[in-house]
Amino acid sequence: MRIALANIGNAFEQIWAHRLRSMLTVLGIVIAVTSTLTVVGVVQGFTRYVSEFLQGLGTNAMWVWPERPAGEAGRRLGRIAMDERDLAAIEQNCPALRRLSPLIRSETVLVQAGRDEFRAPLEGVSADYLAIRNYEVALGRPFSIVDVEERRAVCMLGREVVRKLELGDDPVGRNLLVAGRRFSVVGVLSEKGSFLGNSQDELVLIPYTTALKMYPAQLRRMAATAQAVSEEAVPEARAQIVNLLRRRHRLDAYQPNDFKVMTQDEILDAFNSMSLVATAVLAGIVGVSLLVGGIGVMNVMLVSVTERTREIGLRKAVGARRRDVMLQFLTEAVSLSLLGGSAGIALGYGLCALASLHPQMVDVVIPLWAVALGFGVSTLTGVVFGLVPAVKASLLNPIDALRHE
Repeated sequence: MRIALANIGNAFEQIWAHRLRSMLTVLGIVIAVTSTLTVVGVVQGFTRYVSEFLQGLGTNAMWVWPERPAGEAGRRLGRIAMDERDLAAIEQNCPALRRLSPLIRSETVLVQAGRDEFRAPLEGVSADYLAIRNYEVALGRPFSIVDVEERRAVCMLGREVVRKLELGDDPVGRNLLVAGRRFSVVGVLSEKGSFLGNSQDELVLIPYTTALKMYPAQLRRMAATAQAVSEEAVPEARAQIVNLLRRRHRLDAYQPNDFKVMTQDEILDAFNSMSLVATAVLAGIVGVSLLVGGIGVMNVMLVSVTERTREIGLRKAVGARRRDVMLQFLTEAVSLSLLGGSAGIALGYGLCALASLHPQMVDVVIPLWAVALGFGVSTLTGVVFGLVPAVKASLLNPIDALRHE
């Protein structure tokens, strides 16, 4: 233990004596560790952000829409369609589903209130949509079944629309022009925040039957959002929807689905695939940086062995063993690498803290395993690239070393 502490103390004395050279030597390791922590922190932050967003949608939410599959098999299919009867059949014949709402989406439409105007996304939905998406009504009331059945010209507004149109604290009962049609405001949604820079409060909801009257071309291209009875029932609900739609669309066993059913788990899996790409890029950056840093450590330690040849000869002459000399230089190499790793960790934390300050950036999270990985990589680099100079020092002949000029 005493020898190890003496080696560590000697290593830091040598590093401090040649501090500029040491700083330039570990630059590659600093870059590698900083890159590791920064990329891991950003990826972890986005993963948590997406998970929390999906939790906000409800852990058992699903989406269904018509889609032509890729490839020759998809081109051979006839007309791709999904209509109101398909959605009604899903709602009635899939017991693993709790709720379903048709979803008619339009490009951003012009919303006008007096002289103020603003473009916002328009969604046609049913009375169950708010419960599926975990939206709450801050003012007024939600759509009723009567509103949907009678195709009434009523709407609900997100908070961002209310602010930008300057509708005041209570816009319920006011009239608006939505895509040139007169609508009455019946409710205002509670604030939901933004997702990946896109505001969830910048929308206008109307009954889906009214939306179909405005956009009749979507009568055969309808989509839906649904909610399973529980999180555990999501796979069963998905299977029931797929089986039902395949029967209704008269698809043979060899034909692909002419629709898409997506669950939250699939969205998260898609995001995790993106994370793997980021990790692969990280591996390349870290690999090159570590190679540069390791070669730098090995070179400076070889120079150090040459500069201290007489010291090595003197130590051996007074009884130092090869193992003692090797451990001395190996300790110095590892200490040098660990200093680089520590600087990289500090720089990584600093960059992540700065990134988190940006209003459009998620909270960057650096897990403890990433910090441990940074220290582990630094130590391994010091051992691997410090071994050659340490062995060279241990093999010096004491008489030849003492004669060295």
